[in-house]
Amino acid sequence: MRIDKFLKVSRIIKRRTVAKELTDNGRARINGRVAKASSEVAIGDVITLMLGGKELRVRVKEIVDTTKKEEALNMYEVIGEE
Repeated sequence: MRIDKFLKVSRIIKRRTVAKELTDNGRARINGRVAKASSEVAIGDVITLMLGGKELRVRVKEIVDTTKKEEALNMYEVIGEE
């Protein structure tokens, strides 16, 4: 799954256009490498996001095309916030 879609479906980012903008500006990494909106994520990958002055690291636990709000939290686990 593309990283911009994953961020939207998992509800880490509200809108896919915002997720695409975030990745296109170089503020997202997958396993330490700069990610573009079209970069693929897989189970076990660590995504690092620079949100304002904070850094959010999450590990991908599950990939699904659609999900309910309650189930979105099952798609990832937060492993660090700074």
